[in-house]
Amino acid sequence: MEEAKGVVKHILLAKFKDEIPPEKIEELIKGYANLVNLIHPMKAFHWGKGVSIENLHQGFTHVFESTFESTEGIAEYIAHPAHVEFANLFLPSLDKVIVFDYKPTVVRC
Repeated sequence: MEEAKGVVKHILLAKFKDEIPPEKIEELIKGYANLVNLIHPMKAFHWGKGVSIENLHQGFTHVFESTFESTEGIAEYIAHPAHVEFANLFLPSLDKVIVFDYKPTVVRC
């Protein structure tokens, strides 16, 4: 096994508040996705809704994954004015949130 060189993943698990309408959620997701166009260290963005049948999601409904070249890139992203402005819109819409950063490990058999 080897750690992926330079790549760092930034994962956000979210559960939106029940009173947030689907149109607002869609608008927030589009705003989140647009950060990849505004913040240079952010190299990629993916998101999805939970589809697990295991019922271990603990109420989380959405996952957002951003890719960076380094932990320094994540620090730059977090401090970037576009991220700060977006976070001030996004976070109040959430009932639950977990953020987790990691360096992927490649398993070769």
